[in-house]
Amino acid sequence: MTLHQYFSNKPHGSIAAMARSLNISRTWFSLIINKRATPSPVLAVMIEKLTKGAVSRKTLRPDIYK
Repeated sequence: MTLHQYFSNKPHGSIAAMARSLNISRTWFSLIINKRATPSPVLAVMIEKLTKGAVSRKTLRPDIYK
């Protein structure tokens, strides 16, 4: 599942809340969600943990995680 798919059925404010949890700006997180930016390996792992595995690090960084 992609981040875009993950947030498609989440309530308003979920993206901003996760961005705060990740300690990044909502703008940067939106770029990652829309695949216009790539998360760092550490950030990919953090996103995987916050989504309880729904969005895997392999999906976010297939160049690193196989």
